[in-house]
Amino acid sequence: MQSVFLEDIDADTYAAYVAQPHATVIIPAGATEQHGPHMPLGVDAMLSRAIAAEVARKLGAVVAPAITYGYKSQPRSGGGNHRIGTTSLSGATLSGQVEDVARSFLGQGFTKVVILNGHFENYQFIYEGLEIAVGRALETGLDARAMLLSYWDFVDEETLEKVFPDGFLGWDIEHGGVLETSLMLLLHPEKVDMSRAVDHPPAQLKTYDVFPEDPSRTPASGCLSSPLGASAERGQLLLDAVTNGVAGAVEAEYSLSTEVLGTR
Repeated sequence: MQSVFLEDIDADTYAAYVAQPHATVIIPAGATEQHGPHMPLGVDAMLSRAIAAEVARKLGAVVAPAITYGYKSQPRSGGGNHRIGTTSLSGATLSGQVEDVARSFLGQGFTKVVILNGHFENYQFIYEGLEIAVGRALETGLDARAMLLSYWDFVDEETLEKVFPDGFLGWDIEHGGVLETSLMLLLHPEKVDMSRAVDHPPAQLKTYDVFPEDPSRTPASGCLSSPLGASAERGQLLLDAVTNGVAGAVEAEYSLSTEVLGTR
């Protein structure tokens, strides 16, 4: 196959791939969510899709079309669902979508399904949908297995020290900050305008939530920390750590070999 992306593959080639013992499908999951004035609304899906492609090339996997809407942005992790451009799903809708998509791939013959999450708020709802999909597939006699990963969980301490030489202030304020901006500068530089990046102190977040949301509790930029200091070079450090970590986890769980390289 000339592409790892499922939408580029014809049905006959796809069917032949699914029949192979190592056949693995990676489903990127993101959101449509503001990421400050310097980056577009599609950051989460763009990054999970690009990282999924890097992993797929290592493992001979294919990448499904991304889930581009996510669960509601939270003030303490994404700036809040009230922000213009943030367009969200309910938890039940997201879980249902994941269940339907995963069951379809399992029904087509995949025994190795991976969802690579790129939006913090998605995780538990993807978990619910994936658990139901696998359970129902097993009930019908299918050999079904699935994995759920969030890419940032594979950024190791050594990489964090290199990317944040002045000290890492925590994942809870990284929305629209150095990490996501660095990855975008590497993977989609044409979509980032650093001249519009807003420099401000890290958000001082409460340890609880209030309803309705209070917009004044998060920075007006929509970012929870400053993106200044982001660079493509730091993005490469992050991408290498994440790609190697995710590929290693999938390889170990599914007994795959990085020598397969069935796709490019």
